[in-house]
Amino acid sequence: MEDRQALIEAVGRATQSYQRATDGYDDLVGRVLGLNPTDLRCLDWLTEGPMSAGELGVASGLSSAATTTLLDRLERRGFVRRERDAADRRRILVGLTPEGAERIASLYGPLAVDGGRLLARFTNEQLAMLRDFLAEATAAVDRRREELNSSVVEAGPTDRPAT
Repeated sequence: MEDRQALIEAVGRATQSYQRATDGYDDLVGRVLGLNPTDLRCLDWLTEGPMSAGELGVASGLSSAATTTLLDRLERRGFVRRERDAADRRRILVGLTPEGAERIASLYGPLAVDGGRLLARFTNEQLAMLRDFLAEATAAVDRRREELNSSVVEAGPTDRPAT
């Protein structure tokens, strides 16, 4: 039986390795599509369905002006379109175009198929455990991001740590 602390550390290293592999793949997809990391991250949010520009700005951490510039750029490139919300005609939603969704799916679809094959070997109980772990890990990262963002905003521009 493996030592518990060693196993916890191995899971941490495996998680970091997975994050690096994912970041590397995303970087390559961005280069293939001619998109910067922020553009690609916003398209990722939109794969879950249309959002308002404001919701997208909050999700991505962009200002209103930066979000508008990003959406203008993605719209010109044929990835997104803006449409009035059928339920509230005052609200504008941003969604992927069919062509944009296809371009993204052509690059991420094979990876999703591979992931499905990997997950097929796990029991329902193991899948539920993985789901719960990932949800809790995501929540922990989101909390830390909010804390860091608050401390950076409070510190002001001259006291920010070097990046």
